[in-house]
Amino acid sequence: MSDTERAALKRAADHRVTGASTALVALSETLHAHPETAWEEHRAAGWVGEALADGGFTVTPGYLGLDTALLAEVGTGPTTIGIMAEYDALPGLGHACGHNLIAAGTVGAGLALAALADDLGLTVRVYGTPAEEGGGGKIELIDAGAFRDLDLALMVHPAPVDVAEARPFAVAHNHVTYDGVSAHAAAYPDHGVNANDAFVVAQVAIGLLRQQLPADTRVHGIQTVGGYAPNAIPEHTEGRWYTRANSLEQLEELEQRVRRCFEAGALATGATLHVVPESKPYDAFRTDERALAAYTRNAVDRGRVFADPAVAGRMNRASTDMGNVSQIVPAIHPYIGVDSLPYTNHQKEFAAACVGPAAERALLDAAVLMAWTVIDVVQQD
Repeated sequence: MSDTERAALKRAADHRVTGASTALVALSETLHAHPETAWEEHRAAGWVGEALADGGFTVTPGYLGLDTALLAEVGTGPTTIGIMAEYDALPGLGHACGHNLIAAGTVGAGLALAALADDLGLTVRVYGTPAEEGGGGKIELIDAGAFRDLDLALMVHPAPVDVAEARPFAVAHNHVTYDGVSAHAAAYPDHGVNANDAFVVAQVAIGLLRQQLPADTRVHGIQTVGGYAPNAIPEHTEGRWYTRANSLEQLEELEQRVRRCFEAGALATGATLHVVPESKPYDAFRTDERALAAYTRNAVDRGRVFADPAVAGRMNRASTDMGNVSQIVPAIHPYIGVDSLPYTNHQKEFAAACVGPAAERALLDAAVLMAWTVIDVVQQD
């Protein structure tokens, strides 16, 4: 294919996204106004599925047995492209990671590529992937057989600034509980086993451990249940704890060290410890360099400006279950800026920045750039 023909395809993709821009922005705003947390994204999955069905896709809701997952497919070409839509929100913070923009941008890219599927020899798949914020929806889909035949998987994630290459941590999510014995805190304190004290001991131990941990690891969490009454020894406490590292191997070693801190809480108080994984670990991300190079060129052509490496390095300390997808098929996961600094992901101010003019530009650019990247990658084969 000549450069002139390729340019024509890119103009067609741009035109398709522009023509759908009003509907795409409306979808993003609707998702933003009605946040749903992991595994509860019933309305979100329905709205995304409806938009794709209206665009000519065959939509399978409840994909592979997951109620809030979906598969939308169009085209019958030999090259299979998978675009990932995320739409879960954060508890208490709404769309403070911008998944409303991910979902709408993915729909836009799907619509653009659907119009070109015959010309490019594509099978285009849009996956609705639930529970990225801690539930590992993509991992559940992998285990059920999804994604493995893709020639390229891609998505674009909102951020304060543009960053081309994603380098997320591997991460483990654990639910931690202690069970003790309740007693009257004044009259019979010696009859109790204080489950809250167990959590305090564990958190102090983790705080001290941090000074001996490698700089490229993270340990953090919250206590979600601390007791029920100040005059009753707490018999049950709960928390959610995350550990992050650069690889699954490093993560396994880190988890063992953190686990000993929680065991210390149980030993010191006599409470019983239970640690239950909330999902399988998220893997580190492996970038397809060819697709990333195409995305980067196209972003520059589109007028996007990539952040200074020092800022980009901070952005790359998050985690995503897209990392697990990247370990089995070629994938990219660039970040696109919504001009939110000094506010960053997982702040309420970032959620506010995921609607409005800068967010709309990011949404539409993400859709076009994913389509342009696919055009370039397919034409290189």
